[in-house]
Amino acid sequence: MGAICANPAAAPAFYDEILSSDLALSGLTKSAGSSLVPDLQAQDQRFARAFAILEDAIRQQAFPCASIAVTHGGKLVARKALGSFTYGASPRATPETVFDVASLTKVVATSTMAAIQHERGGLELAAPLVEMTPEFSGNDTRRSEVTLRMLLAHSSGLPAYEKLFLRATTRDALLEEAFSVPLKHAPGTHSEYSDIGFILLGLGLERFAKEPLDRFCQREIFGPLGMAATAFTPPESWRSKIPPTADDRTFRKRIIQGEVQDENASVMQGIAGHAGLFSTAADLASFAHAMLSGGKPILGSDTLATFTQRQDQPPGTSRALGWDTPSRPSQSGRYFSDSAFGHLGYTGTSLWIDPERQLSITLLTNRTWPDSTNQAIKQVRPRFHDAVIESLETSPYVRCDH
Repeated sequence: MGAICANPAAAPAFYDEILSSDLALSGLTKSAGSSLVPDLQAQDQRFARAFAILEDAIRQQAFPCASIAVTHGGKLVARKALGSFTYGASPRATPETVFDVASLTKVVATSTMAAIQHERGGLELAAPLVEMTPEFSGNDTRRSEVTLRMLLAHSSGLPAYEKLFLRATTRDALLEEAFSVPLKHAPGTHSEYSDIGFILLGLGLERFAKEPLDRFCQREIFGPLGMAATAFTPPESWRSKIPPTADDRTFRKRIIQGEVQDENASVMQGIAGHAGLFSTAADLASFAHAMLSGGKPILGSDTLATFTQRQDQPPGTSRALGWDTPSRPSQSGRYFSDSAFGHLGYTGTSLWIDPERQLSITLLTNRTWPDSTNQAIKQVRPRFHDAVIESLETSPYVRCDH
């Protein structure tokens, strides 16, 4: 099935110890800060149509496998896995399957780290990036205008993506390349989703915290929320629980399994602000439950509101700080409220949270297997979200107030 984690030595040893426990493998979070109650007895009847949409998508080879979790009103009302790791003979996905969540890293890890530092550590969102990373200044005077808020809101003027991995073979070299990426727009004038911006934001936050991104997130986010199956650079012992995401025949020339799919994050040894996190649907449901609980126990409600409200600049943006909000049309479907926030991941992952409905939907897939050409998930995802909400609103088992 291919290569193991590119840098297993970088993973803290305690991850192995945590994952080995029955509690961790159950995927049902129990921690001092969480009261998410499992209520799964009727899920197959309640969400029959939603599950059928995913089953059909797997048959049509939109993605090999999927894992989902739905929380509603403080309860975990759905937790299910479908399909197999690849389209051929391979292990079946289970609720304990760990996925490369790609750009969900931006919100679950990086943006949450920024929010915690803003709330507890005095991080100023209006601070220029060059205060933390003077290497970014360059010859363009506009670069000194790029603030942390702009990076979070994807309005820094930086381009969406650059294949920095083609010009750099080490983390430091890739960061040097990122420092010199030219601005595409004047800062604050244009909204363009940017991996480059989050690579630099992650570094800035690390320097502010004087601590690596993965360590900060384990201590301040994953640990307090009981997210025992969530980590950067997952250890080798997790590999059998992680479906492959790519048959990379050009850059790494191996099957990518148990290591980050994103090439830039790979050069950064799997720990980056834009990608690199691995998790289960149940762990992300626990994270979503905290967000639906006003941020407790990791954030205050005022800080959470600051980061999840849609920005008013640049005009027409759908972005909050790190998070996205529903647009029309939206990958979130037709029903998420105006107060909802969420994010997508390149590997075929998504997390949407709606405080008005007290609802979260996590969908994890490996749609990039064996390559990234298949875009069918764009049709599947909103249909699945709509079916979940319609099932909740019409189900005799649960009432959806909004």
